[in-house]
Amino acid sequence: MKSKNLSEKILKTVKSKGFKHIDLPSVIEANHIVQRSGENFRKFIFSFIDQKGSELCLRPDLTIVSCLRYLENNLKGKEKIFYSGQAYRKSENKKDSIIRNQIGFEIIGSQDEKKDDKEIIDTALKSLSNLNYSKGILKIGNVEIFNLLISKLDIPKRWKLRLSRHFWREKYFNDLLKRLETNSDVDPTIVEIDKKKYLKMLKDNPQIIIAGRSIGEILKRFDNKIQDPRRANKGKNVSRIIKEFLKINCPINEAAKTLNIFFKKNKINLAVDQKYFPISKNKVAKLNVKFSASFGRELEYYSGMVFKIDIKDRLKGFNIINGGRYDRLISNLGSNKNVSAVGAAINLNVK
Repeated sequence: MKSKNLSEKILKTVKSKGFKHIDLPSVIEANHIVQRSGENFRKFIFSFIDQKGSELCLRPDLTIVSCLRYLENNLKGKEKIFYSGQAYRKSENKKDSIIRNQIGFEIIGSQDEKKDDKEIIDTALKSLSNLNYSKGILKIGNVEIFNLLISKLDIPKRWKLRLSRHFWREKYFNDLLKRLETNSDVDPTIVEIDKKKYLKMLKDNPQIIIAGRSIGEILKRFDNKIQDPRRANKGKNVSRIIKEFLKINCPINEAAKTLNIFFKKNKINLAVDQKYFPISKNKVAKLNVKFSASFGRELEYYSGMVFKIDIKDRLKGFNIINGGRYDRLISNLGSNKNVSAVGAAINLNVK
């Protein structure tokens, strides 16, 4: 599967779908990666300091590099692009290769969300036809549905922002749900301690930094908390709703029905049409197609549809393609306007 012949076949397939080849730099500023993937991601990158004192790193992710190219070259409008090369990332599994050979394809400046989402998945499926495999699974999720659910819950705005922002940090996210269940943040004793700290901080210099935040920022957050309190009796129910939602896992043609039953049961003012999903067939080629409400937590920059394809041959199974929509990535990297984008990457490291 590492063969040059296979790579060339896949590249030819992607090109036949109307994507234009581009080259990407191998070295970028480390802060671009850390800001988008989180400080914890730093341990997975190969970084160094250049002569000017800037921290640079070998690219661990080709999608961010592609979006930086679009931004830094002041490009406008829709682009259908593809690229190939190596990404360099450490792994917690010592058996994994630190060099990842990938082929990526993207639609940047995407105007028709559903059409472009489907085109990316169709291109992934057509690329897959170059491989010899026995069966597999195409798993589809949607981060936007999760965020819409959070927006409808009866909790303060700061909690909605917190849950949406940390959806991709599974361990911390679960800690947040535990805080909602136990009402630790509205416990009278803890609230009283917070008030005493607040009154003390009012006398301090607002520029002083405590645990990464200035006293001024801490005081502002406390003011917001006072103005938008959370009722203790709501936390446990909200946590239950979120946990039940994340357990939804069904064939793709049942996704809308299953979600709507869940929304109605929990009195959530939302409804989903089956046309919302890029695929409605439960079987595509040799792949079973599933919907998973919890899928999409791998990277912070996903904002809508996400998917992955796992395939099996006679000996073993492996992940081959990952992709999704990242409409806020380019603006988060520094653009003063929103640029919608969707794409996927094919992993060529598997044997």
